[in-house]
Amino acid sequence: MAGVNKVILVGNLGADPEVKHLEGDKVVANLRLATTEAYKDKMGNRVENTEWHDLELWDGQARIAEQYLKKGMQIYVEGKIKTDTWQDEQGNNRRRVRIRVINFTMLGGRPEGTGSQVPNYSSQTVSTPVSTMAQGPEEEDDLPF
Repeated sequence: MAGVNKVILVGNLGADPEVKHLEGDKVVANLRLATTEAYKDKMGNRVENTEWHDLELWDGQARIAEQYLKKGMQIYVEGKIKTDTWQDEQGNNRRRVRIRVINFTMLGGRPEGTGSQVPNYSSQTVSTPVSTMAQGPEEEDDLPF
């Protein structure tokens, strides 16, 4: 039986994307995403726990991220876990866990200076990004709701 490697995150960007333009018109963007959960402990005190996630976006997604994503923005991400292992110069085993983004959607209000189109980008829909702010006419269906 095949396994499932799927991650869904909703959080805020800790910094603007770090974008690298590589050979062969390849582009990669690295992002830091903070997810925070809040709860009350046994004494009734509010406790917040923040986890930081390293995100990796390639090509079309990276170009969208470079153009639209900014520090503090809230995004919805679907991706998969990737783990890199290596030995450093001192011979210590090192490990890095990152999320390879499959698609993402910008949440919240429209960022300043982005016009009316705010894209939702999926690596599976390479042709044209879809706007989450201005979807256009919806397709009619037979559902009563």
